[in-house]
Amino acid sequence: MRISEILSEKVIATGLEATDKYEAIDKMIELACASGNVINKDNVKQCVLDREKLVSTGVGKGFAIPHGKTDDIKDIVAAFAVLKTPIDFDSIDLEPVKYIFLVIGKESLLNAHIKLLSRISRIMNKEEFRERLDDAKSPEEIMEMFRQEEQASFES
Repeated sequence: MRISEILSEKVIATGLEATDKYEAIDKMIELACASGNVINKDNVKQCVLDREKLVSTGVGKGFAIPHGKTDDIKDIVAAFAVLKTPIDFDSIDLEPVKYIFLVIGKESLLNAHIKLLSRISRIMNKEEFRERLDDAKSPEEIMEMFRQEEQASFES
């Protein structure tokens, strides 16, 4: 599954404002609802918070990938944001987070969920890509960056 198949301009935000990781997660879930694939927002939020309680999804290098699995979605749901100001996310490297990629998978699609998380992590691990995200001015520009990076990284 491609990132470009689950991400669209309507679930991407630039300059998102949040004071902590819980406010950021709330805003990311609100953003994800724009996909039209969320059946029960409260259950989606709970699955993400339950996963976050296990271990922080702040994976380092200014990036967090909050995620969870629930059948309260019609299809895999995603949202992406560049924060206006980096926030503490209890990241493994203790660095504040500036980029958040939310992914909600269906219970029955575990393999696709894991592959998608891996694909996102590989792209977001690239310093040059993160720097280009800082310069992006619109959701459309960010969407195109993901398309191009995915094509260069996985389809060459």
